[in-house]
Amino acid sequence: MRTFEKIAFVAARGSQAGAARDQLVARYGNCKPEEAEVIVALGGDGLMLQTLHRHMTRGLPIYGMNQGSVGFLMNEYAEDDLPARLAAAQPSTLNPLRMKVQSESGGEREGLAINEVSLLRQTRQAAKLRISVDGRVRVDELICDGALVSTPAGSTAYNLSAHGPILPLSAGVLALTPISAFRPRRWRGALLPRKAQVHIEVLDNFKRPVSATADAYEVRDVVEVEIAEAIDIKLTLLFDPGHDLEERILTEQFTN
Repeated sequence: MRTFEKIAFVAARGSQAGAARDQLVARYGNCKPEEAEVIVALGGDGLMLQTLHRHMTRGLPIYGMNQGSVGFLMNEYAEDDLPARLAAAQPSTLNPLRMKVQSESGGEREGLAINEVSLLRQTRQAAKLRISVDGRVRVDELICDGALVSTPAGSTAYNLSAHGPILPLSAGVLALTPISAFRPRRWRGALLPRKAQVHIEVLDNFKRPVSATADAYEVRDVVEVEIAEAIDIKLTLLFDPGHDLEERILTEQFTN
């Protein structure tokens, strides 16, 4: 059982999260995130994603306590016995998706996504996409509002809203999900091995412009997008025993 002596507290904007941070800092002290052994994030899932992105390359464990709305990635808030909770917490390890984008201007951009990489039409006209997996064309022309590739951790977010499947962490797969597909009408997406390389081409990109987004990082007027798991980056979230991310994702499959 690991003990953490150097704790950094971060909080979402707002009086509730800020007040909770002040109470915890007064009780347990605080240090800078770059000097910490663990980060305690106070807020909702949005703050957790921001914190993970901000410290993505450090491999620092992050323990969230819910001071937001949904709090799917967070633990319950409690001021007492925080060191003991941190010591007993169970880790969940995630790999983000790496998005590589080529835009109409010829520039190349890159982003990382913990939840999903999504492509969306920019105008009133539907997008036309060609989707290849590991170098083989799987959907020659998808007419749609867009498409996304989701991690298991993100499968209960936008992916679920687009009628994609919920993915257990241990399943070793990614979800490829169309968004409001018009043609082919009956295609509902696919489950891909986590090591799959997804290539999406934007057809008729001048008439039907498309943007690509990795979590909150957006690139507009894209021509093609490559999506693959970033196996070189590992993120660690800490959860109270019995309420780890695997269990939460499993529970979501039985929730109305």
